[in-house]
Amino acid sequence: MDKVYDICCGIDVHKKLIVACLQKGNKHEIREFGATTRELLALADWLNENCCQMIAMESTASYWKPLYNIFESSELNAIVVNARHMKAVPGRKTDVKDAEWIADLLQHGLLQPSYIPNKDQRELRELVIYRKSLVGEKTRELNRLQKMLEGANIKLSGTVRDINGKSARNILEYVLTGESFDETKFDEMYDRKIIAHNLKASKEQIIDDLNGVMSPIQRRMMKELLSHLDELNIHIKNLDDEIDNFMKPEEKDASQMIQSVTGIGNTSAQAIISVIGTDMGRFKTDAHISSWAGLCPGNNQSAAKRKSGKTRKGNSLLRSTLVNCAHSAVKNKKSYFYAQFMRISAHRGKKRAYVAVAHSMLIAIYHILKDGVVFKDLGAEYYNQFNKERKINAYLKKLKALGWNAHAVAS
Repeated sequence: MDKVYDICCGIDVHKKLIVACLQKGNKHEIREFGATTRELLALADWLNENCCQMIAMESTASYWKPLYNIFESSELNAIVVNARHMKAVPGRKTDVKDAEWIADLLQHGLLQPSYIPNKDQRELRELVIYRKSLVGEKTRELNRLQKMLEGANIKLSGTVRDINGKSARNILEYVLTGESFDETKFDEMYDRKIIAHNLKASKEQIIDDLNGVMSPIQRRMMKELLSHLDELNIHIKNLDDEIDNFMKPEEKDASQMIQSVTGIGNTSAQAIISVIGTDMGRFKTDAHISSWAGLCPGNNQSAAKRKSGKTRKGNSLLRSTLVNCAHSAVKNKKSYFYAQFMRISAHRGKKRAYVAVAHSMLIAIYHILKDGVVFKDLGAEYYNQFNKERKINAYLKKLKALGWNAHAVAS
């Protein structure tokens, strides 16, 4: 088998131990290093002294990140590989054998590198991921609040549309004082515009819903929970500002461009750009980026029979963001995505339909960023342009099966 690299290195990465195998022709040298910065720099110096052409390591948890950063700053070429792509023969497994196996595969060009963006994009992605985790924590806290209110028999969700809105917060702060919510208090808050004038419940129903039985412990817990929600809102706002300031001008322009796609807002656009970047040259076609994101159907065929085509695992942040955008896009009944969702969900189910819509959105984003085209929604009537006669005949058959008679209607 031909050799791609004369001098290369395979690294088995652990939390506190780094095992490196430097391959020189048919000979190899094994060395062990710790995981501190000093020892990682010593590893980089050793590889530079030996004129290492390429380094490969497994994507083990987050342990590869400091190692990759050191190699990047030392101008060493390194790739990160999915562990599934280089499984050795079962048994006889040691750290040294793993490093030797990685080096041997690398030397013969048998490893497929994972896409690792530059340092600035990696840091932007970390900011976006942290913001997403805080938004998820905020949602969990709101669910806890709703559960506590139900436990105290306060039906706030039946009174206001948004339990996290301004009116709901003003009502909650008064209820937590322990005072009863009567007609006089309602009129006072209504006149001072402390509560909105368009609440979905009537005045009498609001008063009944807000007079529950709340213990001192429940009241104390809700106060702590509201305080935590305020802190989370501050942190999320700070992260929004930090992300906006950290993004480069070309990333901001790309974010604005993809917001023209139905269902994509500013926060989702920032998350998408933090994952795929602005340069689409790294993906040969829209099929490649769809496969990398895990949004296209899988290939599973044997003996000319197609089996399960479930999607493969892809980038979790990009996939979840696009699926959430798909949920928003299908709510617009005048959009192409709504027509696509209705067409697929009828025979494949809603979950598959949402993934299919997310797949179409990613293809649109790819061409917007690569070709500089403007997004144009095909409209909800797009599929009605094809096979009109067949559709008319199919609908007529259904009507006849239901007992409809054209002649009787005409007469």
